[in-house]
Amino acid sequence: MTSQSEKLPGAVAAPPSPARRRRRRPLSGYLFLAPAVAFVVLTVIYPLLYNIVQSFFDVGLREVAQGGATWVGLDNYADQFGRSKFWHALQVSIVYSFGTVALTFATGLGLALLFRRAFRGRNIMRGLILVAWVLPTVVSANVWRWLMDGSYGLLNAVLAAVGLLDRDVFWLGEPNTAVAAVIVATAWSFGPLAMILLSAGLQGISPTLYEAARIDGASAWQQFRAITFPLLRPVSLTVTLLIFIFTFKTFDTIFLMTGGGPGGATEILPVYAYQEAFEFSRFDTAAVATTTLMVVPLALAIVYFRALRAEERA
Repeated sequence: MTSQSEKLPGAVAAPPSPARRRRRRPLSGYLFLAPAVAFVVLTVIYPLLYNIVQSFFDVGLREVAQGGATWVGLDNYADQFGRSKFWHALQVSIVYSFGTVALTFATGLGLALLFRRAFRGRNIMRGLILVAWVLPTVVSANVWRWLMDGSYGLLNAVLAAVGLLDRDVFWLGEPNTAVAAVIVATAWSFGPLAMILLSAGLQGISPTLYEAARIDGASAWQQFRAITFPLLRPVSLTVTLLIFIFTFKTFDTIFLMTGGGPGGATEILPVYAYQEAFEFSRFDTAAVATTTLMVVPLALAIVYFRALRAEERA
């Protein structure tokens, strides 16, 4: 027996059933996601896994050119963990990261509180501050290197003009000031990001809480301590975690400003990994250093999410 559409010339076929459309929809969604998934796999997941695998082999310049790397297991990790230079780089990375996080958070919170108030030119000033975030790192690092130059830097000129300095200080050439200098430069770049995130958190706090506090006679500091800071805690944790991850893996700022010097004072773990790989051709030990760069932020992220879940349950 033939169907009605076959009997009538020019008849339109019936549309597919809803069940058939539901079967087609997931397949089309996967096809749209395929390019993004392939990009992430090729540029993120594969290099990450390859780096981890490489840390268990003896890989030098000859092995990269000819192949035939030898499996050494945990020998590379034992070798690195036994080097004082590796632990020095890790220590400098932690000091640099925590110092940058503290200064960035303080700067971002201060700017967020400032721009919460209405004043003339607020939007223009906010836009100018965001320039620090959008500038390429090579530009901002070279600007700060010029500002802190000991011979003709603007910082020395300003401090000498106000009577706070009576000699030339080579901020990037002295171990006691080099770390502080790169912390200031990095915090200057990340400060606008912290400001944006904390401003979003401040907008989520109801103004009625401040009105009630003012009626009760609370001062501005008491309002900040009892209302603003506690209610900003979830956003603050997110900001500190993100800034720490960004800072802990930062390479370009320090490489352009100090190159890890003077005397290894600013030789953080990414700079150490760069030197191992491209100066000494020890790609296996460089892989150990870069794997450590992944493990430390991952451990902090796990602690952060557990603390966030515990806070939500409470």
